[in-house]
Amino acid sequence: MNMVKVMAVALAIGWLAGCSSTGGSKDGDVAVEDRGTAAGEGAVTTTGVGAYGDLSLESLNDPNSPLSQRVIYFAFDSSEVAEQDRELVAAHAAVLAANPQVTVTIEGHGDERGSREYNVGLGDRRAQAVRRMLEFQGVSPAQISTVSYGEEKPAVEGHDESAWSLNRRVELVYGGY
Repeated sequence: MNMVKVMAVALAIGWLAGCSSTGGSKDGDVAVEDRGTAAGEGAVTTTGVGAYGDLSLESLNDPNSPLSQRVIYFAFDSSEVAEQDRELVAAHAAVLAANPQVTVTIEGHGDERGSREYNVGLGDRRAQAVRRMLEFQGVSPAQISTVSYGEEKPAVEGHDESAWSLNRRVELVYGGY
């Protein structure tokens, strides 16, 4: 089991090293602008987060914004954030890093399979994986709290793969905005 952890850390470090920038601009870079406006002096907006365009705190309540998606799903018995969800986590990280007054609670969940204790641990590992990604992308640890509900708060009731797949998740719950 320790070798698996070492490999996971090594992969995460390699992934982060591959994400570093040497300057310049290319698609997918995150830029932060200060757009001081009369209504919201000093309001911070992020631009260029993948294909998402402008993202701001107002985007959290816009159903057409990627930031309205606050659930990250996981494979069975896994706490690894899937490749297709990493850009979404990066978008949330950009907005959080640009708005230090905003907090987020990362809620980890599991499906009903496995013991209660195992599922609480798995939910915690999932929440911690998302936490690490946010912190690596500039979010202050003081902005983040985590909690694991294990199997106790299912998103969907059911005893089949379609229900289980929706219950293996992390939810981002914002506060302070």
